Amino acid sequence: FAVYTVREGIVRFERVTEGGHRRIVRLAGRGDLIGQEALLQRPYRDEAIACTAVQLCRLPRHLILALGRDEPALQQELMHRWQNALDAAEAWVADLATGPAKRRVLQLLALLDRLGDDEGLIWLPRRDDMGAMLGITFETASRMVSALRREGVIELLPPTAARIHRPALQAALRAQDADA
Repeated sequence: FAVYTVREGIVRFERVTEGGHRRIVRLAGRGDLIGQEALLQRPYRDEAIACTAVQLCRLPRHLILALGRDEPALQQELMHRWQNALDAAEAWVADLATGPAKRRVLQLLALLDRLGDDEGLIWLPRRDDMGAMLGITFETASRMVSALRREGVIELLPPTAARIHRPALQAALRAQDADA
C-alpha cells in the first residue's frame, strides 16, 4: 500500500455505479495527495487514470507511519492534504454535479484552469468524459463547449487542450450566478 503526491499532470478517478454507468468522481492535479485509503489499509475505491503525462511521488505506508511518529509536522501536512481532498470532493458535488448544464461546464473549466498552467492552457476532457464528470449527456456537453467557444470563453486546441480566456470565464460565471 502507498499514498501518492501528484507532482505533475492530471489524474481522474472513475467509479462504476451499481447500474453499470461509469462516473468520473474527481480530478487530482499538482500537489494533490491521492490513495489516502492506504493509510487505513483499505483498498483503493476508484480507478485512477492519467489524463495527461503524470509524475507521481510514491510514499509507502510504512514510511509515512514511521515518519509520522518522529515528525509531527508531517502528520499535520498529511491531515491538511486529506482535508483538501475532502473539500474538493464536497465542491465537486456542490459545483459540478448539480445545477444547470452550462454552469456545470463553466465550473469544470474553472477547475481545469486551476489545474492548468499560468497561461490558461488546460487539458480538455472528451465530451463523453465531461458527461461522466457532470452527469450530463455527451450531446449536452458538446453543445455547451461549442457555445462557450463562440462566446470566447475557450479556444479549442486539438486534440485534447484548450486555452481559457479568464475574464470571459469569470463574466460567464457571474452571469450564471445572476440568473440563479
